[in-house]
Amino acid sequence: MPRTVTESLKMIGMRQVLSYVDRDFDRNAVKIADWLVKRDRKKRSVGSQAQKVKDALQNKEGNWHHLLTSIYSDIDDGVRRKLFRNFVVNASMIGSPRQRKKSLKHGCNIPWAILMDPTSACNLSCIGCWASEYGNRLSLEYDELDDIINQGKELGTYLYIYSGGEPLMRKEDIIRLCEKHSDCAFLAFTNGTLIDDAFADEMLRVKNFVPAISVEGFKETTDARRGAGTYDRVVKAMRLLSQKKLPYGISLCYTRQNVDAISSDEYIDHMISLGAKFAWFFTYMPVGRDAETDLMVTPAQREHMYRKVREWRETKPIFTLDFWNDGEYAGGCIAGGRSYLHINANGDIEPCAFIHYSDSNIKENTLLEAFRRPLFMQYYNSQPFNENLLRPCPLLDNPEWLAAMVDVSGAHSTEAADPEDVHALCAKCTDTAAQWAKTADRLWAEGPHTHKSPRGRVGLMREKAASGKAAAPRETAASR
Repeated sequence: MPRTVTESLKMIGMRQVLSYVDRDFDRNAVKIADWLVKRDRKKRSVGSQAQKVKDALQNKEGNWHHLLTSIYSDIDDGVRRKLFRNFVVNASMIGSPRQRKKSLKHGCNIPWAILMDPTSACNLSCIGCWASEYGNRLSLEYDELDDIINQGKELGTYLYIYSGGEPLMRKEDIIRLCEKHSDCAFLAFTNGTLIDDAFADEMLRVKNFVPAISVEGFKETTDARRGAGTYDRVVKAMRLLSQKKLPYGISLCYTRQNVDAISSDEYIDHMISLGAKFAWFFTYMPVGRDAETDLMVTPAQREHMYRKVREWRETKPIFTLDFWNDGEYAGGCIAGGRSYLHINANGDIEPCAFIHYSDSNIKENTLLEAFRRPLFMQYYNSQPFNENLLRPCPLLDNPEWLAAMVDVSGAHSTEAADPEDVHALCAKCTDTAAQWAKTADRLWAEGPHTHKSPRGRVGLMREKAASGKAAAPRETAASR
C-alpha cells in the first residue's frame, strides 16, 4: 500500500540520521541517543531505549559497545544500511503503527513477523525434528510466497522468516523475493550446509537476507543430532559469511543432552569469534506422535539457561534471545499473530511453529480471514495464558489452554504423516509444566520484571469464558 505522508517523513528523517551516524559512529550515535533522551522527557519507550544505547556507547569497555561497533566494522556498509532501514524504519516505525491501527479496526491480532516454510524438503534428517516426517512432498509456490508478503505489507508486516524443511533448498526463489520486496527484512532458520560462495554473493547483492544457522554445540553434539560432518560444513559457511562481511546469527535448540555444551562460555565465545551477531535459543518440544520426550529439559536445566542468557547479555558481545524464558519481555506468548505466526509448506496457517493445528489455509483464506477465524481469535482473547510471564506457552507451560482452544475452535492437526490428537500432545507436557511452575513461580517472585500481566490468570479465564470469548481450561496440576 502507498506510504502516508507521516510514513514518508519518517523514512526521510531516518535516512538522514543513518547518514549522520555513518560519518562517525562512536561520536554521532551518542549525540542522536542523547537528543532522543532529552526529547522524550517522560522516558517512554523511545527515551528509555535511547538511554540504554547511550549508556552502552559511552561504556567503551562494555559488551554492548563492542557489539554495536562490530556491526559497523564487520558488516558491509550497504547491507547494514538496508537492514537498518527495513528493520527499524519499515518494520518498527512504519509497520508497528499500521499493525496497531489494523488490529483495532478488525479486532484481531496483526503480526510483526510472519514465519513461513517454502518447502518441507531438507538435505538433513535431524533427530527430534518434525520436518523430517513431511519429506519433500510439500511446498509453497513462488507466487504464493509473494502473495503472502504482499498481504502482510498491507497490514504493516515487513519482517519475514523462513523455516522448513531446509529453506535454502529454494535459494533462487528466496533471492527473487528479497529482490522484489526490497523494503522487507528476511531471515531464515537454516542448517547452513547449503550456503556457498555463489549464494553469499547473492546475499551481498540483495542486502536484506540474514541466516540464523542451527547448531547444537560443538562438533560432537551437533553431529550426533544432525549427522557426521555437519559441524565442519556449518563452520565453513560461517567463515565464508564473515569473510564477505555478511551478518548472521545462530539458532540453538537446547535439550536434556546438550544443554551443558550450549550454555558454556567456551561455546558462546567460539560462536562470537566466528562472527555470530545474535543467538536465538529454543527449548526442545515433543511435537509429533513419535517425538522423544526424554529430550525435554528439566526445570533445573531451564532455569540454568534462564540465568546464562541474562548473564551473557551483560558480558558477551552478542545479542541473545530465549523464545520461552524471555516471555516477560514480550508480555507472554507472542504466537497466534500477536507478534508472529507460522505458515507451513502445505499452506496451513498455524499460530506457532510448535503448534501444528489450524482452521485455515493460505490457499483458501487471506491472512486477515485467518486472523479472524476461531483458532486465532482464541489466542487474541486468551493471551496472556498465565500471570507469571515466565510460563508463557499454552503448550509447554499451560497445556490445558492449548487443548481447550483447539477443542473450541475445531482446529485440526496439520501433521501430514501422522496427525496427533491435541490431548495426547498436551499430556506429554503436563508433568513438565507442573514441575516448571514451581521453579518459574520462585523466579517470578524474585522480580522486578519488565512486564506484569494486567489481571490474575484465574480471573482472566473466568471473565473470558463467561463472555464466550475463550474456553475455560480444565484445571490441572500445571495451572494450580
